[in-house]
Amino acid sequence: MNTKKTIPIAGFPVVKTTASVLARYLQHAMWVNKKITLFFANTNFIVRCNHLLEKMRNASVTIVNDGVGMDIAAFLFGREAFKENLNGTDFIPHLLCGTGAPKRVFMLGGRPEILDKAVAHVGGPLKQIVVGSCDGYRGLQEQRDGLVALINRSQAEVVLVALGNPMQEEWILVNRQALNAKVVVGVGALFDFWGGYKPRAPHLVQRLRLEWLYRLCLEPRRLLRRYTFDILTFLLLCRKKSGS
Repeated sequence: MNTKKTIPIAGFPVVKTTASVLARYLQHAMWVNKKITLFFANTNFIVRCNHLLEKMRNASVTIVNDGVGMDIAAFLFGREAFKENLNGTDFIPHLLCGTGAPKRVFMLGGRPEILDKAVAHVGGPLKQIVVGSCDGYRGLQEQRDGLVALINRSQAEVVLVALGNPMQEEWILVNRQALNAKVVVGVGALFDFWGGYKPRAPHLVQRLRLEWLYRLCLEPRRLLRRYTFDILTFLLLCRKKSGS
């Protein structure tokens, strides 16, 4: 993916790719000891991480599209289309389990009780090697100064960071150079799904690209702003950066 095709969304270079191509790219990065940072960009990411845009314009950072809002923006402001919808919930298991031996995984973020269940899921059904974990609350505070060293001592190949936007992106960008892991990924609410705290939408709802509506119905107070005011902010950012 050295010549990867991107679609600009509010200035962010979002890669136009598929899950299989992206997985091969990351597998190759691990094989040749190349450091890659992966972010899944949905409308919330674009709004909350706008201040990090310049730091993300880096050859080692790969941003992919997550959600129907990104498809709409690509068509409205560029008359382009992404090849496939990519989200961490579906892609990360594909990356970890797709090829080769089990990966050495460090997991950062989530509530302590949810993280424990997510760790069990990765070590159990996904059959990966969890070499360490740190919750996003007390654990993060207690380990703050020594966390990078802890991750490096674990010899993790993949670091999954689930701190939410924009905290996980800020943490990754600040610490990425010092981390030895070849692949570092911002995964949002993934641990909540793995830990059974939040349910996935039914498969039919996922196929219809309405998982956002399903989540809104489950958590209206938390997500109402994201799918109303923040959507408007997202579209205004896209329009401003496109020069329309």
